[in-house]
Amino acid sequence: MARALIVGCGCHGRELGVELLGRGWQVRGTSREESGLRPIEQAGIDASLADPDRPGTILDLVGDVAAVAWLMGSAEAEPEVIAAIYGPRLRSLMERLVDTPVRGFAYEAVGSVQSSRLEEGRAIVRNASETWRIPVSFLERQRDSQGWAVETANALDSLLEAR
Repeated sequence: MARALIVGCGCHGRELGVELLGRGWQVRGTSREESGLRPIEQAGIDASLADPDRPGTILDLVGDVAAVAWLMGSAEAEPEVIAAIYGPRLRSLMERLVDTPVRGFAYEAVGSVQSSRLEEGRAIVRNASETWRIPVSFLERQRDSQGWAVETANALDSLLEAR
């Protein structure tokens, strides 16, 4: 049974988690705040506190994870934190994922975050894929569109089939 880690498991992340659970996946979801853990648990998802601005908190959770869904396209934080999450923090995470069981990475490439930041993150993920042959998927569909969770779950399924 595959396990997914959903980084940024707010309401749409929980929707994805429920879809994956229905497909037989084990699912872990993250929140940067304690108050976000209870709704994740109520959805039947294993909830963990982690901050994408601190890659080590994400890496602590991937020891039994096959695929990561990076749902940070609409992250809300101070501009310097967003710059770090889509730059050096994401780069550090991708460099260290190669030494973990993670076999696929789905990157949310759309959202309310400044488009130049999203593109910077896309380039980092693409480079990691080319360098370490990590299968990646770029999630291009807006979260609020019908069928988003199904399409995103399909992308995660495909990542594991790519190997």
